[in-house]
Amino acid sequence: MRKRTWWLAGLLAVAVLAVGTHMMSKSRCFQLVGDVVCRVETDRRIVALSFDDGPTPEGTDAVLATLEEYGVTATFFLIGNRLERFPGQAERLTAAGHEIGNHSYSHQRNLFRSRDFYRSEVRDTDALLREAGIVTDLFRPPFGKRLIGLPLEVDNAGYRTIMWDVEERPEDFDDPEEFAADIVSRVEPGSIILMHPMYRHNDVARAALPLVLQGLAARGYEIVTVGELLAHGESAASQ
Repeated sequence: MRKRTWWLAGLLAVAVLAVGTHMMSKSRCFQLVGDVVCRVETDRRIVALSFDDGPTPEGTDAVLATLEEYGVTATFFLIGNRLERFPGQAERLTAAGHEIGNHSYSHQRNLFRSRDFYRSEVRDTDALLREAGIVTDLFRPPFGKRLIGLPLEVDNAGYRTIMWDVEERPEDFDDPEEFAADIVSRVEPGSIILMHPMYRHNDVARAALPLVLQGLAARGYEIVTVGELLAHGESAASQ
């Protein structure tokens, strides 16, 4: 009987640990190592707009044109192997005044990997960005997943982890107007918005982008880069 009790207790402990690990890996605003930001506390109607993945020529073409039309600057988190495949795209983004962040080298799921894997994911993309004349301290983990290994290497490389509090929901909305309205309805002062417009199948996100910009403007929001939002938060906190 006692053996069975210990066996059941062991199974329960493993289950609790597994659930806790899963929940921690998904947490947007908490991690054990290094700085993580998912939004900024402020009363000012200011939000950051960010885009993940790429760069791809089709995504860069579409998003740059829209942002230029509306006079908006944003933050692009770029993948290292895409930088290699499509040289010159990151430079196009920075030339247009946009901010760049590191989004890993391979965009593979990164839980339970080796320290060398985490280090190369961060530093290989950092090297490619520096070759393009870009220095950044913003890192966004692939799929938003991280436990200890990746945040440790992010922190060691001088980056801070940037998450988000408002993300598009393409699985729920395939109409650009509904897609955009859903995003705008969930935004609050200090939000970091995440969209994915870079790949060919992201056509709804690209079509929704001008509607998002219009909706935010109609609600009196100023749209800035992640770096500008962080600076605003730090300035407000020091007052």
